[in-house]
Amino acid sequence: MTSQRQADRVALVTGGSAGLGLALVRALAGRGWHVVTDGRDERRFKEAGLPDEVHVVVGDVTDAEHREELVAAVAGLGRLDLLVHNASTLGPLPMGPLARTAGDDLQHVLRTNLGAPLVLTGQLLAPLRASAGVLLSISSDAAVQHYENWGLYGASKAALDHATLTWAAETGLTAYAVDPGDMRTQMHQDAFPDEDISDRSLPETVVPHLLALLEARPESGRYRAGVGPWVR
Repeated sequence: MTSQRQADRVALVTGGSAGLGLALVRALAGRGWHVVTDGRDERRFKEAGLPDEVHVVVGDVTDAEHREELVAAVAGLGRLDLLVHNASTLGPLPMGPLARTAGDDLQHVLRTNLGAPLVLTGQLLAPLRASAGVLLSISSDAAVQHYENWGLYGASKAALDHATLTWAAETGLTAYAVDPGDMRTQMHQDAFPDEDISDRSLPETVVPHLLALLEARPESGRYRAGVGPWVR
């Protein structure tokens, strides 16, 4: 993505009110990008104090009207160079075995982690392709490893990986599913409520790996951010 001046670039990052999403939004805005982002908690955005280059749309990405607002915000900026699917949910807490999964829980996790990204990509496919943009989905090692009590979340992330790379195969988009590694975020703390996670990496330390991936622009695929700039 080196040929386009950064000040002209537009990104949409879902789930930008906290954690990796917020860190990425700040980094892109700091490099002159125009960024559209969303999240359900308006208070978090007010506390974040994001710069004027960031257009915040408060709402839930699983809501069709909210997605239309995101599409309209992107349209108002005239292009789309990067679409990041970062918003996700662990599902019911505390996390439990697959045998305990209820139908409503299944629908909620799949709608958030797979359905919304799938539909939103379709809605934004035209401007993303027009700018030869990048589709980036935040994945997890749980998508390829089998951890006790992580089955529902992991299955949804595996499906997101598959959908992301299928977009690349079907449309020619450059698309990445990236495992950012364990991070010191509220979501990770929610997954391990009784553990000290202070030894995990801060989200801000992962962002340079994502930016390096975007600049190097290797072939579409699944990558791990925590073991180098771009390792498959």
